[in-house]
Amino acid sequence: MATLHSAPRFTVIEGLKDTLATALGDHLVEAHEEHGELLLTVKRSSVEDALRILRDNHEYQQLMEIAGVDYPGRAERFEVVYMLLSVTRNSRIMVKCTAAEDTPVPTATTLWPNAGWLEREVFDMYGVLFAGNTDLRRILTDYGFEGHPFRKDFPLTGYTELRYSEDLKRVVYEPVKLAQDLRQFDFMSPWEGADYVLPGDEKAATPPVAEPKTTEKPADTGAGAKTDAKAADKVADAPAAKDGGKDAPAPEPTETRPARAKRAGKTSGTKAATEPKVKKAPAKKPAAKKPAAKRKPAAKKDEK
Repeated sequence: MATLHSAPRFTVIEGLKDTLATALGDHLVEAHEEHGELLLTVKRSSVEDALRILRDNHEYQQLMEIAGVDYPGRAERFEVVYMLLSVTRNSRIMVKCTAAEDTPVPTATTLWPNAGWLEREVFDMYGVLFAGNTDLRRILTDYGFEGHPFRKDFPLTGYTELRYSEDLKRVVYEPVKLAQDLRQFDFMSPWEGADYVLPGDEKAATPPVAEPKTTEKPADTGAGAKTDAKAADKVADAPAAKDGGKDAPAPEPTETRPARAKRAGKTSGTKAATEPKVKKAPAKKPAAKKPAAKRKPAAKKDEK
């Protein structure tokens, strides 16, 4: 059975589970395939070493995401999940470890710089601590916010929000007002539906049509005899009628572009390779100066 997944298509490598399990050794707790993906559970204290082995020895170069999961009934209620991508092998795997509220997880910022932002988000939403992260601050919630919104036991009411008031021209604190009714979740039953009928649900109670209506006679159309007769007339100037009922051939191309001459030089991005060569016109020689005509001396007047 094919697995439908919203993530991009990736290569399933045969024997990858055994290869990575052997490489991780004592760092590995469990390895199994789920929904067509390989999931590796490692020890919390050695998660940094396990990620380094996967990055350096098995070509998982990119850290795509760090996500958190909350299971309130467990002793270590949180799971930190790392999504890794191998660009060279087109392979994706997930690595996860467990943590409690007071058990820090080693930071991955020593391996990937973008882990700093991702760890801040998990810390803000779940409260998971990351040992070694030098900038572990909230990243999504307001200043002075208390609690962690993605925890399953986070209350839906009773907190204040911070906003800028255009009327008072200053920052104000106000009780959180929920804009819509929220469905309740008791950790045991699925999501409960609304008590009122949602728009469009009234159509579900309408019984299906037993016999579809057809227009076998002109009287069934409701348009009238004159309209039916007019609709039966053929269009005299239709293109198909002019061509004898045959489809018109494809139009001729409107432009013929000559093939571009092969560019000389290497495509290294240099000016000589990317700019066309312009032939310089030969320099004109300066015209030779004609010798100045000698002036004849004026005739002397006879002395009286």
